[in-house]
Amino acid sequence: MACLNRKDLGLLALRLGTGGVLFAHGAQKLFGWFGGGGLQGTAKAMESMGFRPGGQAALAAGLGEAGGGALLALGAATPAAGAAAAGAMAGAVAVHRPGGFFAMKGGYEYPAYLGFMAAGLGLAGPGRYSFDHLTRHRLDRPAILLLAFAASAAAAGAVVNRREATVAAQAEAASEEADAEAEAEGPTGSA
Repeated sequence: MACLNRKDLGLLALRLGTGGVLFAHGAQKLFGWFGGGGLQGTAKAMESMGFRPGGQAALAAGLGEAGGGALLALGAATPAAGAAAAGAMAGAVAVHRPGGFFAMKGGYEYPAYLGFMAAGLGLAGPGRYSFDHLTRHRLDRPAILLLAFAASAAAAGAVVNRREATVAAQAEAASEEADAEAEAEGPTGSA
């Protein structure tokens, strides 16, 4: 046991746990596994949440979660994997933000936690028990880390901002429609 490094074992456990959960969620979106909706069902759900076009959003979220999760679990291209998964979770946080923080109230606690775990693993590196270590960290270099996190942050920001604009426009349209209906009904209860 003396030759096993506790930090490397800890990173392996975190990678396997976080990567496995992310992969399962992404597989629900992409393939309909584990009771998920697959691409078609997820695309419809994404549209209803304000992500346009829904099919592209479903594919991006599924790949960010399943691909990022699988790569994190393996410790392969760890900075890119962590950045991709964290970016996907930023979209989920935006959806759950109106529910507040705690998951039991529909809040963003769970996707935020997964996003922070993925980002932390991407920043910390995979440890010794990983494909990155076996390949002498060819895909785990500072330049890749900076590029991956910058690209993920820019993409997540653009997607979330576009979704927020769509949701605001839908709310405005619904409010105007309700006002028009109330005006068409006229005053009620007056003699």
